[in-house]
Order: sequence, then C-alpha cells, then structure tokens
Amino acid sequence: MLVVSDRTQASQVGSLAAALISAGEAFYNQGWALGTSGNFSAVIERSPLQVLITPSGTAKGALRPEDFLVIDGALGILRGHGKPSAESELHAAIYRARPEAGAVLHTHSIWATLLSERFAENAGLEIRGFEMLKGLAGVSTHEHSEHVPVLENSQDYAAFGHQVHELLLSEPLVHGFLIRRHGLYTWGSHVAEARRHVEIFEFLFEVTGRLWERGG
Repeated sequence: MLVVSDRTQASQVGSLAAALISAGEAFYNQGWALGTSGNFSAVIERSPLQVLITPSGTAKGALRPEDFLVIDGALGILRGHGKPSAESELHAAIYRARPEAGAVLHTHSIWATLLSERFAENAGLEIRGFEMLKGLAGVSTHEHSEHVPVLENSQDYAAFGHQVHELLLSEPLVHGFLIRRHGLYTWGSHVAEARRHVEIFEFLFEVTGRLWERGG
C-alpha cells in the first residue's frame, strides 16, 4: 500500500491518483489502453522532482490507489511497491524538456498505432484545419497545423529518453508524439489537460485515419 506521511502531500497524492484512475477507466472503455498497455504519471513536486506513476504490468482500467509508485528524477522508488515501467525514462525526459508539464499520459489505440506505421517514413504527420485542434493548449484557431512526430520504437530506454528530450527541445510547439507501432505520448499542465489532449488527439487520429482510408 502506498503510504505518505505528510498530510498535505498525502492529500495531493490521493487527488492525483484518483484523477489518473479515472483517466485509466475512461481510456480502457474507449479501447485506448487495453490489457496492461499504457502508463500514466503526474508531478507531485517539481524540485526535487517527485512523480506519481503507474507500475509495470497493471491494467489501466482497474487501477487502485495502492498500485501507484512515487519515483524521483533518477527513477528511484521513493514509495510504493512494484517495478516502474521501463518507459519511466520517457516520462522523465518529457518533464525535463517541458517544465510546465504536470502530467504525462501514454495510450495504445488502434488509430494511433496505424498512423504511426503509415507516417513513420515521413517521421511524422501534419493535422490541420479541424475545429478540434482548438482543444490543444494554446491553440486558438482551426487553421492551426499540428505536427505529430513519429519516433522509431526502442528498448534502449536511456537512449530513447535522450532522443525524446532532444526532440521536445527542438520542437517546442508539439503537444505529443507517436512511437511507431506503439502509441501516443502527450502531456498537460495537470491531469485534466493531459487527458483532454489524449481525447483530442484520438479524435483527430481517427478522422485522419478514416480520410486516409478513403484516399482523402
């Protein structure tokens, strides 16, 4: 069971866990985080970095408060039991490159997976002209063009984390990226914003995929 001694921090951790549990249930029901796929995290403290994160091998549609781990910026376990996902390196890389990020959500939907393969050779895809783009933080017009990078999958997560960090520094306007044959990573200033970004991207991915199927 995850135990936090400080009452203020315990309340914060409880609220973050509840928000991530709710997101996990919703994403599972949408088919975006089936089986034990995906991983979610949220910042407890920025300096020094402390992150609440889902452990490896948990079903995201049935998360419990005691399932979560608290890790530091070096991925050491501060509280909780279990093994952090190997992809914790990617969460840490995003938090380093995006100091405004308070939560990172990673999903494995069908449309994200298909598009990550379709546009892998282009290293990304552009989505423009859709009203739903205005659901991304800082976007105020449907005329916005959102670049979604596609990265090759890798099991060398230390090197992969460095690649993600460099990508986000070089492309400060992106709201998320795809990993080839894998899924979506996106983030937000808090869990609710990150969850909204997942919903916006998944809508746009399905629209893009269906247009592509029709040759549009």
